[in-house]
Amino acid sequence: MSNRTPIIAANWKMHKTVGEARAFLDSFLPGCDTSGKEVVIAPPFTALAETEAMLRGLDRVHVAAQNMHHEEKGAFTGEISPLMLLDIGVNWVIIGHSERRHIFGESHGFISRKMAAAVRHGLTPILCVGETLEEREAGHTFDVLREQLATAFEPIGEEGAATVVIAYEPVWAIGTGKTASAGQANEAHRFIREWLSNRFNNTIADTKRILYGGSVKPANISKLMAESEIDGVLVGGASLDAASFLEIVNYG
Repeated sequence: MSNRTPIIAANWKMHKTVGEARAFLDSFLPGCDTSGKEVVIAPPFTALAETEAMLRGLDRVHVAAQNMHHEEKGAFTGEISPLMLLDIGVNWVIIGHSERRHIFGESHGFISRKMAAAVRHGLTPILCVGETLEEREAGHTFDVLREQLATAFEPIGEEGAATVVIAYEPVWAIGTGKTASAGQANEAHRFIREWLSNRFNNTIADTKRILYGGSVKPANISKLMAESEIDGVLVGGASLDAASFLEIVNYG
C-alpha cells in the first residue's frame, strides 16, 4: 500500500458562473470527507477568487487555475500570469491539459515554459500527459508519454520535479464516456513512474502522485483507486454536480 496521499481533483473547464460555483460549494463542502486525501477544485478564471475565498482555511482542500501564461506580465491579451494567481491566493495550476494541447495548439515547448514558471513562483503544477486514440492504436502510447514528460520536466530539475503532480489523461477517454480500463491506466502510470526513476531517482518516482483522468465517474472510482499506481483522479464532467463529485471524493 502506497504512502502517497490521494488527490481527488475537479476540473470544471468552461462551466459555472460565480453564483453557480458558490452554490456548488455550499452543497459540496458539508459532506466532503478529506481524511486521508486532498481535494482540488479548478473553476474557470472568473470564479477563482470566490472559490479561493470559500475554501480558505479548509484543511486539505485547494483551488487550482485551469491554465496560466509563463510570463509575469506583458502584452498577452486574455492571458493570466502566475503573479495574478498568487495575488488571489491560488497555489495550484493545471498545465498541458489535452484541450490546451489539441484545441489551442500549445506545443511541448510552450508547456515547458509554463512548467518552469509555475515552479519558479512556487505554484504546484498538475501536469497533464496522454495519448490520442490513433497514437494508442499505433502502439505509440509510451513514446508520446516519454516525449511529453521529457520536455515538461527538462527546465525544472530535480528540486522542481519533486513539487509536480502528474495526471495521465488518455485523450480518447476525455468526455467520450470511454474510460481506460483500470489495468490500462495502471500500466501507463507504472511507465510514468519508471520514467521518473530513470530521469531523476527512486525517491521522486516513489513519492510522485500520479492521477488518472478520463470519464471518471462514481461507478468506476473504486476500481481505479484500487490499482497500485493510481494516486487519485482528475474529474471533468462528473465534477460539475455536487452530489456526483461527493460520491467520487468519498469513495470506499
